[in-house]
Amino acid sequence: MYDHLLGGYHNFAVDREYVERLELTFPGTRPAVYANRAFLGRAIRWLVSVGIRQFLDIGSGIPTLGNVHEIVEEVAPSGRVMYVDIDPVAVAHARSMLLKNQRVGVLQADLHRPAEILGHPDVVELLDFSEPTAVVLSSVLHFISDDDDPRGIITQFRDALVSGSYIVVSHGTQIAELAEAQESTRRLYQRTPTPANFRSREQVAQLLTGLDLVEPGIVPVADWRPDPDEGAKPLPVLLAAVARMP
Repeated sequence: MYDHLLGGYHNFAVDREYVERLELTFPGTRPAVYANRAFLGRAIRWLVSVGIRQFLDIGSGIPTLGNVHEIVEEVAPSGRVMYVDIDPVAVAHARSMLLKNQRVGVLQADLHRPAEILGHPDVVELLDFSEPTAVVLSSVLHFISDDDDPRGIITQFRDALVSGSYIVVSHGTQIAELAEAQESTRRLYQRTPTPANFRSREQVAQLLTGLDLVEPGIVPVADWRPDPDEGAKPLPVLLAAVARMP
């Protein structure tokens, strides 16, 4: 679905059909997705500029337009990226696309079980957790329910990182002017294996307890260090943050 919304080619008929239903329910979906992808690009470039060369991208899906490893390779050819996703189809496609890239790995694993990701042989072979690393959680935490303890999940990643590491987050949030449309969207996602859980700025801040927020803090994705030439901003239905391990 995400790939289709971005104009990519690695998607299926069921994805396209569901996107059509989603856009009827919430017409701001596509601009929000573009803004989220733009934020991810800016965040990765900023992280490279402060010396990060290792990236653990969880919930990555099928590598699509503007993916992390391509951004890293543009500005830091020595960088390494491990993609992680629970979907076996996404993982199979990603592996076939990245087979010859020795600085990129792909793992099928579940965000609900951080220890299995952090300790997996493929991960520890590619990434050295004694060095600063960025964990990327782009538009994935809102698919983790409160019952599954998203704060505890982030804490496990935080505790595995050395000082100077970062966690990158974008997360769905509710806004008053779209309350009805967002509730319809939430009900639509309830019919899928990944129900959506919108959280406030304060709740996202709680997820990042123990980390230092990079300026400008927790803001709409379009407001996180925007490029001067970026166009009109979408409605602020996605929040963004980059947080540093002290």
